[in-house]
Amino acid sequence: MEKPSSTSPSSPRKRRRIGEQSDPSAQSDSLELNFSFSDTLVALQMMRSQFPSNPKILVKPFVLQSQLYSSVKDRTQVDRELESLRREKVIRIFKLNTGQDDHAIMFLDDYLDEIKCVAERMKAKKQDDLAIFEWFKLHVVHSKLDPSIEHEELCSLLSLGGKVKDEHLTVLINAGLLARQLVDPNMYWFTIPNIGSLLKSLSQGRQELLSFLKRRRYKEMMMATLEKKSLRFSPLDIRFHLRDLIGSGSLKTSQTPSGLVVQIAKD
Repeated sequence: MEKPSSTSPSSPRKRRRIGEQSDPSAQSDSLELNFSFSDTLVALQMMRSQFPSNPKILVKPFVLQSQLYSSVKDRTQVDRELESLRREKVIRIFKLNTGQDDHAIMFLDDYLDEIKCVAERMKAKKQDDLAIFEWFKLHVVHSKLDPSIEHEELCSLLSLGGKVKDEHLTVLINAGLLARQLVDPNMYWFTIPNIGSLLKSLSQGRQELLSFLKRRRYKEMMMATLEKKSLRFSPLDIRFHLRDLIGSGSLKTSQTPSGLVVQIAKD
């Protein structure tokens, strides 16, 4: 797993630009040496272990579906194996509110830990209706495996725990576990608590990395060199963004005698 930067956010030291070398110890596992996998679950486990460790990141590790596409070459295999893992309740898949077709994958155990942490924070704030978190975990999360749920079905499942009030749904929304769909307010997305701030970082990191490569003469760089760089505008490290952009098709890789080269795929 990534080690946190030795420079704290409040340090007066000037933040490194993307074109400057970061501390090599911050990259304990080479992306180039752990880039391709033949199995989706193995890829998920590896990417979870490499999830950035940063005090600004307040969520459990998650993997983008695009990152899997970068490392397991058969996309049909990825989709098939993700569906199998979802039905077996190993993972949950979340639609991200990024304006693009982004999906995050989180191991179910990590998601259940997120629910527990949210409930404990609410308890510390002396929030009422805390029983709703247990109802949500026992009767909704384990029963409804899709990324979204309809209002009537949500209330029906929650009622297995007790009498459901509008205030219960408000608690779940405020806790970051549900979000109403804009196109259909009768539908909810399941969401990951505290992920909102990272969505902006995801977008900014993508743009920063693409802009950096576009400014290079041949719009490319050796992966072994590139993965040691640091980003200014995203706490998600460059390795996280590289996998994402390669899987989405914005970047591509080419094998050379010296190693993998990362290139802009389209300008």
